[in-house]
Amino acid sequence: MSAQVQYSEFGGPEVLSYVEVPMPSAPADGVVVETRAVGVNPIDSKLRSGARASSPLTAPRVPGSDASGVVVAVGAGVTDWVTGDQVVLRGAHGTYATHVIASAAQLVRKPAGVGWDEAAAIGVPASTAYQALRTLGVEVGSVVLIHAGSGAVGQAAIQFARNWGATVVATGGERNQARMGELGAIPVEYGPGLLQNIRAAAPGPIDIVLDAAGTDEALEASFALVADRSKIGTVVVGARAAELGIQAWAGGNPLPLTAEEQALRAEAYGVTLELMELGDFEVEIGARYPLSAAAEAQRASMSGEHRGKIILDPSA
Repeated sequence: MSAQVQYSEFGGPEVLSYVEVPMPSAPADGVVVETRAVGVNPIDSKLRSGARASSPLTAPRVPGSDASGVVVAVGAGVTDWVTGDQVVLRGAHGTYATHVIASAAQLVRKPAGVGWDEAAAIGVPASTAYQALRTLGVEVGSVVLIHAGSGAVGQAAIQFARNWGATVVATGGERNQARMGELGAIPVEYGPGLLQNIRAAAPGPIDIVLDAAGTDEALEASFALVADRSKIGTVVVGARAAELGIQAWAGGNPLPLTAEEQALRAEAYGVTLELMELGDFEVEIGARYPLSAAAEAQRASMSGEHRGKIILDPSA
């Protein structure tokens, strides 16, 4: 048997249930992946609650898009993958499960030197950060301000920008200052006088802003520091992007990702895994929960009680 977490109505974490289901079969053009680790993302809770619009619920829905695992069944039309291959799922659906059906195009090979948890953790955060920074034009010599630098997207963004030769200033809470500094950013604490504190930490011009916080304080500081609003991007308040005159990618933005942006997000997986194997990129795992405790994991994700990525363990 296989198992999955599903919901049949929108609501709080309590609508999630852990159920046993028949073992899936591989379609002709796809595979079945036995998951080893599943990544929990804020979007999972937003979709489950109905806070983020999605299609009507006409059947039980399984959350999740990030996971790592082993190919255990291969469709007759698949030639590039075999059983036993260790993979990362890219843009998959319904990954809160012990077994997931995926197309061959949704698989990325997992390097042997990258752990299951870390591989499952990169998907949404790393691809979002990579695409956003590439779209904003970060390059050698850029000075980049990242709001919410200690979150999963923020930590990924700090590391990409530093690897590309940029100077990074990152904002975050008091308890997260050391972590942002470890990753190579100049840390600035949230609170009164944020704009002045950023200017004190980085007296020169700021070229680019990536907002993963979405607070009025963060946005106002960004506008004061960067006159060209096309160089300011958000991944959390996309619904306000047109009104504010800034760029946005998902985060409630009614405009879908362009083909180029989608390609960048796909490219991010291979780039990130290679950097991880070389020791030039790291993922902070905040907590692990059994797959059957997905409701508890989503509550923790929404509360922000853990810094770093929350992982579900399908074997527990």
